Amino acid sequence: MAQITHSSNGEQSLRVSHSAARERYEAFLGDELIGYLDYVDEHDQSGGDKHVVITHTVIHDLHAHHGHGAELVRQVLDDMVASQRSVLVLCSYVAEFIDKNPQYAAVQVSSSR
Repeated sequence: MAQITHSSNGEQSLRVSHSAARERYEAFLGDELIGYLDYVDEHDQSGGDKHVVITHTVIHDLHAHHGHGAELVRQVLDDMVASQRSVLVLCSYVAEFIDKNPQYAAVQVSSSR
């Protein structure tokens, strides 16, 4: 698992790690896994550019409503921008996050399904 970054959130530091083999980004406070974001790598139907389909985001109940979900999504989208990958968003939480943070709108592709 590759660590992508640390970010302060309140008293503890949120660490997000990317597990490409599991197609998942995981959020930790200390050594505790507090949530994750699942995705699927896909090629477009013409066999061209590859994009990421974000399917699901989870923050465990004990850690919900503290901004950790937003920070996880922010770090994942920053990683997508840095790697020049586009995303197809199926997760309602991520879609709402992008609506509230229009600087990420350019990374999103629309569904042709």
